[in-house]
Amino acid sequence: MVTLKVILGEIKQDLMQKNQIREDTQEIMRKVTSLSKRAILLIHQKNRVETEKTLKIATEKVVNLQSLAEQYPDIIYCGMFSEALQEYAEANIFFTLIKEDRFVTPEEINVPSIEYTLGLADAIGEYRRLSLDTLREGDIEKGEKYLKLMDEIFMELFALDEAYMHVPGLRRKTDVARKIIEVTRGDITQEVRRKNLEDYLKHFKSTQT
Repeated sequence: MVTLKVILGEIKQDLMQKNQIREDTQEIMRKVTSLSKRAILLIHQKNRVETEKTLKIATEKVVNLQSLAEQYPDIIYCGMFSEALQEYAEANIFFTLIKEDRFVTPEEINVPSIEYTLGLADAIGEYRRLSLDTLREGDIEKGEKYLKLMDEIFMELFALDEAYMHVPGLRRKTDVARKIIEVTRGDITQEVRRKNLEDYLKHFKSTQT
């Protein structure tokens, strides 16, 4: 006959083991988020080699987490894991667009549809930063190209129709994205007007000499 002490002893051991796994996996999730953020920063710094290295490490950790999820789904599938996958998806989407001028698929990076979609929405903010950088460099044409891509992502997300409601947090992210796009459009319009005025003044000055 198994005593209560033995039963509770086994329960305690199980709980302690799961707690350790939870702590270990949460640390890995934080690392995935950190690596993904670093990869995005490296993309803006135009350091493709380091970006690829960073994303490779992040991928290894994501694969490790997904393997653990098969054994401990109640521990792995929490809010923190979803957030880490969103950041990871955003970094991969952004990098593939910059490097190959195409959208990476959820299957290619092994990310669920919801996290992929939310990461895609966040990528719009990164393109605002790129647009501002190009405007500072005087490349209005490239800034307009980035704005067009921001519009494309936003409109395609909005066109999800009824599926839109099945992605928690997407409405909030697209509301933010809409504001980002409009502000960026205003920045580009202002720069175009400034450039036109500058060109006009140069032309006028040349005709007076």
